[in-house]
Amino acid sequence: MRVLLVYPLFPKSFWSFEKTLELVGYKAQLPPLGMVTVAAILPQTWEFKLVDRNVRDITEAEWEWAEVVILSAMIVQKDDFLAQIQEAKKRGKLVAVGGPYPTALPEEAKVSGADFLILDEGEITLPMFVEAIERGERSGILRANGEKPAVTDTPIPRFDLLEMNRYAEMSVQFSRGCPFQCEFCDIIVLYGRKPRTKTPAQILAELQCLYDLGWRRSIFMVDDNFIGNKRNVKVMLQELKPWMKERNYPFSFATEASVDLAQDPEMMQMMVECNFGSVFLGIETPDTDSLALTKKFQNNRDPLSESVINIARAGIRVMAGFIIGFDGEKKGAGDRIVQFVELTAVPTALFSMLQALPDTGLWHRLNKEGRMITQNSNGHQTTLMNFMPTRPLEDIATEYVHAFWTLYDPLVFLNRTYRHFLILGESPYKRIKREKTDQKKKTDWTAIRALLILCWRQGFVRKTRFQFWINLFDLMKRYPNVVTSYLSVCAQGEHFLEYRSIVREQIEAQLADYLANPPVLQPKVVPVEKKLDLQEVK
Repeated sequence: MRVLLVYPLFPKSFWSFEKTLELVGYKAQLPPLGMVTVAAILPQTWEFKLVDRNVRDITEAEWEWAEVVILSAMIVQKDDFLAQIQEAKKRGKLVAVGGPYPTALPEEAKVSGADFLILDEGEITLPMFVEAIERGERSGILRANGEKPAVTDTPIPRFDLLEMNRYAEMSVQFSRGCPFQCEFCDIIVLYGRKPRTKTPAQILAELQCLYDLGWRRSIFMVDDNFIGNKRNVKVMLQELKPWMKERNYPFSFATEASVDLAQDPEMMQMMVECNFGSVFLGIETPDTDSLALTKKFQNNRDPLSESVINIARAGIRVMAGFIIGFDGEKKGAGDRIVQFVELTAVPTALFSMLQALPDTGLWHRLNKEGRMITQNSNGHQTTLMNFMPTRPLEDIATEYVHAFWTLYDPLVFLNRTYRHFLILGESPYKRIKREKTDQKKKTDWTAIRALLILCWRQGFVRKTRFQFWINLFDLMKRYPNVVTSYLSVCAQGEHFLEYRSIVREQIEAQLADYLANPPVLQPKVVPVEKKLDLQEVK
């Protein structure tokens, strides 16, 4: 069986970093880990080709070669996902789809023409797909019916299918699921509240595979909440530490975690010793009432600002997510988020308007209250809310645009990044030092070119011109070990400078349309899973 794995385009977004990637010659930030995992679960007697459309287009030869086309997508990739299904069907191909978007909204994938819907987690439903193919079936909907697989059975992803030199980072996964109950989050809907972890031997085998393939840069550990099962994480880190040391620390790591990481100094020290350089935290809002309403109780246990700063002081760079538009939110929420970000000096602050994602607790509650404007959600930073908030939407949108514009003013971003790296530089935790080898390093002309462009734009052309050099020379003098990382975060400013204009332009246009044509609230609807008659389709 010849299988063409297709990963759809991401639209320009907060995390797409086009301008930054352009500087260093990469096409995409992260590879499609789900797709290479699918390839590993399917029979290894099958033939595979993978095309990540964020890296390059599919050739006609690849379309012709394929017997089956398999696609996976998140909701934000919806448009290209549906377009590629139609391209495959136009060529008479058998099409199978899976991943978060089809699992959440299976009827949309079915209507677009997909033959097989391989929903839920692939460790369970992909073998069902193989059996169906072997029986000669040409369509079907395959579900796990609530069963969650033990990820201890998940094979090493087929990293060899990737065009690895096109990506800024690689990715691996240690665990799935999150123990918390945030109302707006679809992670617990898709993967459950009981974190399931791989064994240390599994994760080391995956890292060894990447090492053997020649990877020597950053790896994002894409867990929904890396510390969801703290005991198992610590066991894994204990085995990762000597593995990294024996290989002279070939990788740096980034991950996502809940803010209660700040209350576990042992965990933070272990992470630093294993060369974890950054962590993404879901802060959401500094408003304690909103956090309580959305059931993000873990963020109210300790002062949020102290938690963020404590993690940075441990030597781990903080990225954070923020949301505006919670029920009961008081006026000025956007300004309060800006103040919090500046207080904690978080350089990279993801900022979005709240959206009700399919099948989440928030989605069900708003449907019950008859407050949905549309059932669609794309999880995008340039989209208005898809439900009627408790305060005027125009106020929320105006605050959002103003806050986004303020946060990513070039000088504001530069100085915030500088202050964050001062905190990192002061960390008492011992930083990783690679041993010197006799091997001569090749001159990285791409990196040199990127540095020169960065220095020219931020050090001469823009209003940052004086502060850029003041900050840089001060860090070089006081904490030279953080300078390379500091400059890489400064380079993100190239993306945000453009993206804040996109946010303002698109949100203001949508708001004008919303005010000119007030939406009609949708009637209450049945849950997503009841809208698709699985027996009838099969």
